[in-house]
Amino acid sequence: MDHMKPGGKDMQIIEQNTTRNKSGALIEIREGFPDRISLWADAYFQFEATTGEASRKVQKRDLGLFVDFMMTEEGSDERVKWTPRLSRAFKDYLKTGETGKTGKKPYMDRTVNRTLAHLKTFAKWVHKLRPFPLGDPMAKMKLLPVGSGLEVERAISAKERRRILDAADFLAMDGGMSKDRNRFRAKTRPKRKGFRGYRNRAIVYMLIETGMRRAAVTKIDLKDVDFKRHIIKVEEKGGLDHAYQISREGIEAVHAYLEQERAGDFDKWGSPALFLSAASNPHGDGRLNERGINTVWDEICAAAGVEGKTPHSARHAMGRHIMEKTGNVAAIQRQLGHKNAAYSLQYARITEKELDAALNDR
Repeated sequence: MDHMKPGGKDMQIIEQNTTRNKSGALIEIREGFPDRISLWADAYFQFEATTGEASRKVQKRDLGLFVDFMMTEEGSDERVKWTPRLSRAFKDYLKTGETGKTGKKPYMDRTVNRTLAHLKTFAKWVHKLRPFPLGDPMAKMKLLPVGSGLEVERAISAKERRRILDAADFLAMDGGMSKDRNRFRAKTRPKRKGFRGYRNRAIVYMLIETGMRRAAVTKIDLKDVDFKRHIIKVEEKGGLDHAYQISREGIEAVHAYLEQERAGDFDKWGSPALFLSAASNPHGDGRLNERGINTVWDEICAAAGVEGKTPHSARHAMGRHIMEKTGNVAAIQRQLGHKNAAYSLQYARITEKELDAALNDR
């Protein structure tokens, strides 16, 4: 029998209906249970939440934000003090940063909506087990109106893709020269000790030729790359595994990195990661982090003369490319790993530039 800790003796599962999770369990609340939102949250994650570890971490942070707000406003997190008005005050706080005042928004609208959505699910669960005096405090809460979740118009264009890949090819062979022009004025400047042109090239190809998120790129292990089938399995957003297909050019760029550079860095790090830090780097465990991916991307974009585009712009470009080639939303969903097809569908939207061209081509 499972118990909540702390206070586990006061709440327990009395029936288990499924071997997969506890979502079907009946829960008994014993007399004397400390009726505080923070303890209800502990019980929620022990008995009810079934999401992956990464998602649970975000949910806990969002619920913790509300508990902190409640403690500040009410001086207590007693369940009976959570009312619809307190919920509205929390929403205002997320939007403005100060209760009852206007000011700079500390949270993006989408972050506000995510936090409120997590809170709505939690409040509904609590209300089902022990009804709130004034009803479910989140039942009538409306989320903020927001635009498209995908900045499709920020996708790299076909021309930008060509220029970025050309720059990556060039820098792999001739880049990374020492920046000390005075010291090497009379002779050819050597490459910087920590420069990894073939690795950087493979990273950029990975982003552009798969549509993978930068965080996922940092999590790729060498064993996850299927060179024959051109498939890369990696842990994606939410802690779920996803298999990306990669183009022939992309897999060849990874091959070149393995042949030219990775072995030397592996001798130091011994890490399973596909993309390794240079052996000259005195910090870390050898696995590149997201900041490192950004640095690589920015350096190659600067060489290509491409401005205002991020690694995520390559993901948007992949979605647009698949839509243009196939017109198949399911193909986009399969490649990019969207759990909700609505995200994939947004790549079918026409851009302002395309609409202007269509209206004037008559």
